[in-house]
Amino acid sequence: MAQTGGQPDRPMVGIAWMCTSMFLFVCLDATARHLTQHYSVGQILWVRFVIFVLFAVALIGPGNFAGAFRTSRPVFQIARALLMLAEIGTFTLAFRYLSVADVHAVAASTPLMVTALAVVFLGEKVGLRRWVAVLIGFAAVIVILRPGVKELYWFHLIPVLGAAFWAVYQVMIRIVSRTDSSRTTLAYTAAIGAAIMTAIGPFDWRAPDLEGWGMLLLSGVLGAGAHYTLILALGAAPASHVQPFIYTTFLWALVIGLIAFGEFPDAVTIGAAGVIIAVGLYVMNRERQLTAAAARGQAKVG
Repeated sequence: MAQTGGQPDRPMVGIAWMCTSMFLFVCLDATARHLTQHYSVGQILWVRFVIFVLFAVALIGPGNFAGAFRTSRPVFQIARALLMLAEIGTFTLAFRYLSVADVHAVAASTPLMVTALAVVFLGEKVGLRRWVAVLIGFAAVIVILRPGVKELYWFHLIPVLGAAFWAVYQVMIRIVSRTDSSRTTLAYTAAIGAAIMTAIGPFDWRAPDLEGWGMLLLSGVLGAGAHYTLILALGAAPASHVQPFIYTTFLWALVIGLIAFGEFPDAVTIGAAGVIIAVGLYVMNRERQLTAAAARGQAKVG
């Protein structure tokens, strides 16, 4: 049996944790959809990152937290943490204007962006079939936006920017993982985010009522829980086994958006999202096949 971190792989456990993580992320997005109607993005993220840094300290251990910042690439780690903060802030802002499902329909294109960016930043080779899949996915994003068919406002481009931030962030994660542990990455992410938002949050603060405090705290707990269950998923099984289940976020978004807000995307958006998910799964499967072929010494790119 294959080993992951010295422990036997548990694919079904990993898949269960991944689906749970994606559900928690969509619940987090639903709270953002509600909170952004009443509070600023800065205020929401301040509370979320304060809870996130407490979670990181508890997970790493109070006595080990300071040591987790040791890295040979501090500037790169700081830049990566700032980019993640920008990505979270961008998606949170998107929920002020767009439904949960519409945002996730566009965000589903992130793995395709990662494939394209990996060529530039990581020197990875991408063959014709995967490039065609990437182009089909990007065309589906344009179908969702439908410029010239439906009125396009500036806020329709926010999730596109968020997906781009998230894609660049994932490429940066691949780079730092070559030298730094996941604990180092977690420590920088939590501490930098909390520090920046502590400097910004108080200047755009609106005193919450009891319900507001409850939703803000729930947002922080959901964020910490989503990240933790994602760690559990990747610890139980290889990323190639659990990564396809990232796309369950769109299904969760459809259900939660309908139940919580009475929102449901039109048939064109659902169809385009289905195309993005299908080509994304194809790219993931193709990359897994090529990785296996490379391990067997069969050099081919497609």
